[in-house]
Amino acid sequence: MKFTAAPLAGVSVIESEQHKDERGYFMRVSCELELGARDLPQRFVQTSLSFNPRTGTVRGLHFQWPPSNEGKLVRCLSGAIHDVMVDLRPGSATFLQHFAIELSEANARAVYIPPGFAHGFQTLQVDARVLYQMTDVFQPTLTAGFSFDDPAFGISWPLPVTVINARDRDCPAFDARSYCAEFERRAAGVPT
Repeated sequence: MKFTAAPLAGVSVIESEQHKDERGYFMRVSCELELGARDLPQRFVQTSLSFNPRTGTVRGLHFQWPPSNEGKLVRCLSGAIHDVMVDLRPGSATFLQHFAIELSEANARAVYIPPGFAHGFQTLQVDARVLYQMTDVFQPTLTAGFSFDDPAFGISWPLPVTVINARDRDCPAFDARSYCAEFERRAAGVPT
């Protein structure tokens, strides 16, 4: 496995080597020792899979409020996606910056997204299957999102949006002042 630091603090791109022969290929997708040697989480407590039959489908931008400590290891098992993460950690040197990467079955890449990031993707091919391994259990009461096309983030999506659900379409616009106040309140454990 090859690890490359992305331009956003804490984000790592992981490339798995495919060992090919007449049967197909074999590759390692996770290794406690290799992840630990790079100060990445070694334990994932929840794994989810999304199936997306149509090209141009958008999911996101989703995140979990504190006290969630949900980091994600994301990999595209079939098809291809344009994967995007936005740093929502107040005080981070890369606060509000985003990073995008193509993940596909063909390139065998994965990306580790630390806690405190919003995440979304757009499908680039039909029948895209995306695997998420999370460092914390999903908590519906802490889930939130911002609009995938919010100008505050400046994300350029590669294709016209063909499918998006109502929840993602109706996400609020980002407001830095109210977001930071809410983040600090939740991080301090002030009840809602």
